[in-house]
Amino acid sequence: MENNTSSNFKIPQSTISKFKKDVEQELFSILDYWLKYAIDKVNGGFIGKIDNENKVDASAPKGAVLNARIFWSFSAAYNQYKNKNYLDTATRAFEYIEKHFFDKEFGGIFWTVDAKGNMLDSKKQIYAQAFCIYGLSEYYIASQTTRALDTALELFNSIEEYSYDTLMKGYLEAFTREWGEPDDLRLSTKDANEKKTMNTHLHIIEAYSNLYKAHPASALKNKITELLELFDTYFVNQKTFHLKLFFDEAWKEKPDVISYGHDIEAAWLLQRCAEIIEDKNSIQTFKQYAIKIADAAAEGLDNDGGMWYEYDESQQTLIKEKHWWVQAEAMVGFFNAWQISTDEKYLHYSINNWQFIKQYIINKSGEWFWGIKEDYSIMQKDKVGLWKCPYHNSRACMELIKRIS
Repeated sequence: MENNTSSNFKIPQSTISKFKKDVEQELFSILDYWLKYAIDKVNGGFIGKIDNENKVDASAPKGAVLNARIFWSFSAAYNQYKNKNYLDTATRAFEYIEKHFFDKEFGGIFWTVDAKGNMLDSKKQIYAQAFCIYGLSEYYIASQTTRALDTALELFNSIEEYSYDTLMKGYLEAFTREWGEPDDLRLSTKDANEKKTMNTHLHIIEAYSNLYKAHPASALKNKITELLELFDTYFVNQKTFHLKLFFDEAWKEKPDVISYGHDIEAAWLLQRCAEIIEDKNSIQTFKQYAIKIADAAAEGLDNDGGMWYEYDESQQTLIKEKHWWVQAEAMVGFFNAWQISTDEKYLHYSINNWQFIKQYIINKSGEWFWGIKEDYSIMQKDKVGLWKCPYHNSRACMELIKRIS
């Protein structure tokens, strides 16, 4: 976890211009990959699983998170470039989610469907509901399809009706198909089985803020304001400025790992949410946090420019993997810290991280590998899958392009 970067390092404008050119070229490469390999021409929608060698598993389940993130990525790319292929792909995602993932009986979004689009896991994970709102709102901005906005608002109402904790505030993690309480609340097997998580709250506020851009209602603004207050009160560790990850219903923390990727993602994303609702006090608070959290996350930077995955404090053990999404968020989070502070060490972190990505994470045949291990061997995990999607890396590229412009 060493980093010997000097804050006196001066980066010429030509380097920043090349940075923008590089990430824009990479954005087009990412989107082209998904257009070429991920469209399911047999069963509709998108392929559920593709490995590092681009071998398609046509029988793999299809996840709500994967499809919602494809939906957002191509909607956002259309909003930035007005490429009709991107809008057509976003429409394909919208129609598939609407037909196969939306629960027409009880409302909400199923967790998974099978390869042919039949309901597989009917659990209502709030994380997935939020990502569908994120995609639907971005698509509404792109297409002005009122059905998309109506569906986003319906999902917002479901989250507020079933997930919102009226007594203690915040949002409960997951529900059965009928919105009852399940035994297993977890997003994945590595997570703690707790009722409130930082990760889900981060993506609820992200989704609500994007919906507010499309539909600036006071009820949404109030919820975003409250979520920012919850992050300030519970999730941001005021001593270390790492993010606290798991809580019970009454906001009693259940200590877990330090997640460098979630730290650096939250650093810029919470500030963005405050800016969207134009709350001056929140903007000031979360700009300060953006620097402090970035400094905390920088503990996870390695000398090669990459960011380690996690640190287990109880075992004093570094999880020596460098995952694709952590690198994507690091590029944006440190660039944002430079924009606020003008301290060039953060710009250096961002550009160094991009050099690491180019060398180790980008697959020359398109898309990014899941990650690498300590010895720089490639992790043999999905290149397309329930969690492996174009959202983190395409968003990072689009963010940097806009910020450098």
